[in-house]
This record gives sequence, structure tokens and C-alpha cells, in this order.
Amino acid sequence: MTLNLRQWISQATLTLLFLAWAGLALAQPARSKKVYVVTDMEGVDGIVGKWEEQCDPFKSPRWAESQKLLTDEVNAAAEGLFQGGATDIVVADLHDSSRSLSVAGIEPRVRLLQGPGISPTIELDSSYAAVIFIGQHAMAGAENGILSHSYAFEIQNIWVNGKPTGEIGGRVMLAGYFGVPVIMLSGDAAACKEIHQLVPEAECAEVKSGVSRTGGYLLSHPAACKLISEKARRAMERLSEFKPYKVEGPVEVKVEVTVEGQGIIRPRDGVEPLNARTTVYRGKDIVDAWLKWSDF
Repeated sequence: MTLNLRQWISQATLTLLFLAWAGLALAQPARSKKVYVVTDMEGVDGIVGKWEEQCDPFKSPRWAESQKLLTDEVNAAAEGLFQGGATDIVVADLHDSSRSLSVAGIEPRVRLLQGPGISPTIELDSSYAAVIFIGQHAMAGAENGILSHSYAFEIQNIWVNGKPTGEIGGRVMLAGYFGVPVIMLSGDAAACKEIHQLVPEAECAEVKSGVSRTGGYLLSHPAACKLISEKARRAMERLSEFKPYKVEGPVEVKVEVTVEGQGIIRPRDGVEPLNARTTVYRGKDIVDAWLKWSDF
């Protein structure tokens, strides 16, 4: 079959247009997949017993061991995230006033967010593709939650629009405000149960299982790190399946402290004390309400 001149010019033009489009597509940078890693200590594999024994940066006799366990779990998560397609990772040191990680041991490809003055919204914004938790514990009162609490041991209950909420829930909701989904958690069985009540499809690395608030079954450290890396990689590979957890406004945050905790919540404008131990904070959205009570 012989093409006439007009047909040949038409086909040549289409070919050039296709090649130009393909070249432009290749030249475009891949969309950033920046991940925010929330870290804590009480949910780390190997952390059991009394808080003072392992979790106090200044007084715990086993602090150096705890710091290494957390660092290794963070690095395992980072490795999995990068394997799964993450392009940038920010690790937030959020245990005990941000004094738990050291740049000396952190995976060189990540950035460490550390020090006083980190916002209660944990410096999140819409540039992040996902949030994960490493070393996270369950909320206060969780059944067999190892070292379970909600931000402070003096806080007995938090409710957001009537829903019981701990550190996991609070940060899932804050991330959702910025349009960022939570995709993975590592911690004990109680923490995994808690994240799945909010994000049923989340990947969860269950590194220990409590039989009480101070003891439980633990994985070996290498096994825990391997599991965390696998779950982080899988979560990134499934990123498109996750959606942000949205809380519709207006929002009411109710905080109840223990008897010993009376006085830890400072009075602020526009809040409603219900009694000596319970205060209600209201706002137009989750961030507005949350910032009225929390420095965490």
C-alpha cells in the first residue's frame, strides 16, 4: 500500500506529536511521596514494666537500650518506606519532650524533627502523602495496653465529638484535617486494635501483646524490625487505597483528668469547665478545638 503525500504528512505529524508528549512526560519529575513518621517510646518492642525503668531520658537505668530499640525500629520503617516508593521521610521525635532520638544513629536519608516548640498539629501540612506511627501505645484505659496512656498519665479520658480518643486518634484526626491519610502503625496489640477502629485498612506491625499494663509477649528485636520494614513497605505500595480520616465541624473536645491531674489543664478563654476534673473545648474544626486545650 502506497501513502500519498497528505497521508504521509498526517502520520508524520502524529508521530512527532506523540514523541514530543512522551519526552515531556519523561521529563516531568515523579510526584513527591513525603511521609511523616510519628515516634513514641512506650509501644516499642522490648519496652515493658514501669515507665521509670526504660522511658525516662534522664533517670531510666535502661534508657540507652530503649533509645537503640526505638532507633532501630525507625530505621527499619524508613527502609521499608523507601522500598515502597517514599521519596522523602520526616521523623518526628515526639516522646517525652522530644529527647529520644539522635542524629548519630538515624538512617542518613531521613530528616529528624526534634526539639521544643513542635506544634500540637505536629508540623503537618498537605505536602505529605502519608503518616505512620512507630513505637505507639494505646489510649488510657485500653485493655492490656502496655504502658497505655493519653498524652499524660494524669489524663483519664479524651472524647472528640463523643468518640473516645487517645494519641492515635488525635493524630489521625489532625492528619485528616490536612488531607493526609494514616497508613501504618507499629506497637502492641491494643494499639493495633485502636488504629483499626479508625483506619480498618491500615498496616499494623504488632511487635508485642500485653497480658497486663506492664507485661506481655514480645518479639525478638530482629523479628520486630523485619516485620516493621515489611509493613511499612506494604503500606507505601498500597498508598492509593487510603483516604484521610475527616472530622466534620464543629468539634467538641472533652478532657477528663485523674484526681491527681487536677490543675494540669490550664484555664483558657472560651472553654467550659464541667467540674473539677472535666473541661470542654469547642471549635469550628478539629484543629481549632484541639489547640484550645493541647500543648501536645
